Amino acid sequence: MPESLPHSAMPTLEIDVLRTFVCIAESGSFTRTAGQVFRTTSAVSMQIKRLETLLGCMLFVREARRISLTPEGERLLGYARRLLKLNEEAVSAFVRPSVCGQVRFGTPADIGTHVLPGLLSLFARTHPGIEVNVSVGRSVDMIERIDAGELDVALVSVGNLGQDDSRGEVIFSEPLVWAGRAGGIAAERDPLPLALASPECAWRRQALDVLDRAGRSYRIAYSSEQCAGQEAAMVADLAIAPYPLSLVRAPLKRLDECAALPPLGNYQIKLLCTPQCSEPVEVLARHVVAAFATHH
Repeated sequence: MPESLPHSAMPTLEIDVLRTFVCIAESGSFTRTAGQVFRTTSAVSMQIKRLETLLGCMLFVREARRISLTPEGERLLGYARRLLKLNEEAVSAFVRPSVCGQVRFGTPADIGTHVLPGLLSLFARTHPGIEVNVSVGRSVDMIERIDAGELDVALVSVGNLGQDDSRGEVIFSEPLVWAGRAGGIAAERDPLPLALASPECAWRRQALDVLDRAGRSYRIAYSSEQCAGQEAAMVADLAIAPYPLSLVRAPLKRLDECAALPPLGNYQIKLLCTPQCSEPVEVLARHVVAAFATHH
């Protein structure tokens, strides 16, 4: 049998690197993980490269549109999760949280799909003394609840009907694009079948405005309050939809390279905070801004 290394010669796994590894395994994306751990994508790649060199094996299979774990990566994932949990327990046994309190956080369901889960999970680990209660609803409802004192922090999309867009800080902007099933024929139909949200939705209004100006005939083939409903209609090739670029993933594709579909422009996300910001509110708000700043 080969001799085992003495304890002093064994390599040491860094907690920050393990946290990055687990985030990639759970999100399936180096880019999304970068936003969650507040690093650049290149820095995340370097962390994983160092970890692979340290362990002498490949941990991820990198393909064009997806990243998956190798068998060695699957083995490491279990150890990594246990080590992260043990690290949290050890620190909690000795260190009292420096900031404590509660934050009531509101967001529409279609905002930050790739950012918020990882952000909130990381925030819970780094700020265990702050309890975050999350509410999901329409952007206009988020603003009303901020004014009513029912929420402390809220994300809202800009441009919804009947909404005051003069308030808040723009923290993210990205292209709104036409999306549909890759290889599908919905975009070739006339009138153009659309999957849209409620009438006050900014994406819906942008889409209908540009089609009307272009003189393109259309019909609303599918309506849903949630972007998951629009996605289902697109995957089934029943319709196309206006969709944030960051949400377009296989089997969907961006369609607006097609000259027959007019460009939609950008959409924006704003952050609103209650006027009387406590320290826990300010801490969470800073983390939200940082996460969206590194999101691509």
